[in-house]
Amino acid sequence: MSDVPVYFIANFIVHDADTYRKYEKGFFPLLKKYGGEFLTYDDNTRTMEGADPREGRVVMFKFPSEQAGEDWFNDPDYQALSEFRRAGTQMKFLTMVHGLPPRS
Repeated sequence: MSDVPVYFIANFIVHDADTYRKYEKGFFPLLKKYGGEFLTYDDNTRTMEGADPREGRVVMFKFPSEQAGEDWFNDPDYQALSEFRRAGTQMKFLTMVHGLPPRS
């Protein structure tokens, strides 16, 4: 694992907004606990080229390192909270993308 930042991209369809909001309320404190930064979300992304597997909401956030991202995902409090996401959405994917190392 390296110290380059990692970016998470999530794509899901919200089918129970009230249940999903319970997830949202607890998400940000746990994100910050691991040095995470919320970047953006979009309910109306556009695919400019190629097949469009995306449906629903796309969310992007980042952590300072792969270890921080792994620790966040494996945190028992996050896993308990994520049950609201699992109950309120249909997850298409949650993907970790490694940032580039600093150039010297």
